[in-house]
Amino acid sequence: MKSSGTGADAPMGIGALARRFGLATHVLRHWESKGLLGPERDTAGRRRYGDEDAARVAVILRAKEAGLGLETIRRLVDPADDTRDRREVLRTEAQALRARIAAAQAALDLLDCAIDCPHEDLDTCPTFRRMVTERMTAGGGDVPQVPPRAARAGTRQRSRGFLP
Repeated sequence: MKSSGTGADAPMGIGALARRFGLATHVLRHWESKGLLGPERDTAGRRRYGDEDAARVAVILRAKEAGLGLETIRRLVDPADDTRDRREVLRTEAQALRARIAAAQAALDLLDCAIDCPHEDLDTCPTFRRMVTERMTAGGGDVPQVPPRAARAGTRQRSRGFLP
């Protein structure tokens, strides 16, 4: 992405742009090496960034916050990429994010189950025994489902173990 360096798009150096976003300058250089940024150069060869470049940095940061990698981000911001390809990349990333959310929710449910477990120890907890059995049969694949808090019955007692 090239910036014109005129008018409201007053150019800034790499340090100023990095400070604006709380980044180290090497991050911007790395993004440039990956094809995410393409700043103009002044007569001395120094990078000069404009408002369009700053907007691109904001887009990159948002995409990274969404869990996207730099190569995926490059594909998304590349104007030469087909819109259909872009949508397919986004669908794939959304599916992967949903899987991570499901795994995180299962982990949270497991912790909530352990916190609320009415049994004195793991050996007497049918929920834990069921989860162990499911894990043994699932191997490394499916994450055993822990019932949500509302579905678990019983009074709350302190468990001796970390898990229910």
